[in-house]
Amino acid sequence: MNVLWSVVLGVIWGAAMTPVSISLSNHYGMMDYPDDRKIHHTPMPRGAGVVLWGGLMIWALLYPDVTFELRMILTGATIVFYAGYIDDMFSLSPFGRLAAHFAAALLFVPISGGLGLFKTALLVVWIAGVTNAYNFIDGLNGLSLAMSILCLSFLGVTCGSVWVVPVASIAAGMFFWNFPRAHTFVGDGGVYLLGYFIAMIASLWLRDAGFGLTRFGAMLLLAGGVPVIDTLCAILRRLAAGKSPFYPDRSHIHHRLLDHGFSPVRVLATLCLLQSGSLCAAWLLAQV
Repeated sequence: MNVLWSVVLGVIWGAAMTPVSISLSNHYGMMDYPDDRKIHHTPMPRGAGVVLWGGLMIWALLYPDVTFELRMILTGATIVFYAGYIDDMFSLSPFGRLAAHFAAALLFVPISGGLGLFKTALLVVWIAGVTNAYNFIDGLNGLSLAMSILCLSFLGVTCGSVWVVPVASIAAGMFFWNFPRAHTFVGDGGVYLLGYFIAMIASLWLRDAGFGLTRFGAMLLLAGGVPVIDTLCAILRRLAAGKSPFYPDRSHIHHRLLDHGFSPVRVLATLCLLQSGSLCAAWLLAQV
């Protein structure tokens, strides 16, 4: 199956199966209820992540060259998806979710090659962090999907990897159900899968690039883009206030822009520009 057909079928899958996930969420009570921190005002189905996971698994069954590396990525993506999906239904503790994310991140170790202990450990922490970062940024219609589509497209072009195609194209098909008016949310299962998948593909790229430690660290920040930078700022802000880094608040960058009078469309456009700028900077740094 060539790339073009994979993109077309992925978009169709995302667009066609999202209404099914909405029905399932309504049936099983997987709803996101409004509160002071959230911007929606009515209960919203939040189980659309199953569309991403299901589409990715079907693609893997049809893909003719499933390597050991891809098996590790798919296994980890399944772990973080189920941790998030269970959280969407029953609510897990932050530490339970984090344990699942680190367990999935450790699957990078068998495919780290000759990267070295320090860089491998740094990437394991980074993978778990990016997985969480996409959940932290998921506070505005279309935002996590747009961030992931940009990052996956960047990685696809930079690495020449077709592995990004199913997730990016399914996310594009789902986007129209989430923006500008949300009919459903991706949910924790979906955003964890997006963050983890991006982090693992990026880690394989960084593994093979042979960067020195300083450039390696800068690439972790720039390739992570807006979700990672915003999450780091949120963690530092919460720790400075004597709160848990997992303490939810309304001080993420999208909240701040909304509070300054930006419309949701303008916020999304602004953050997409910032994400694109960060990814372009990562590409330029990689060429040095």
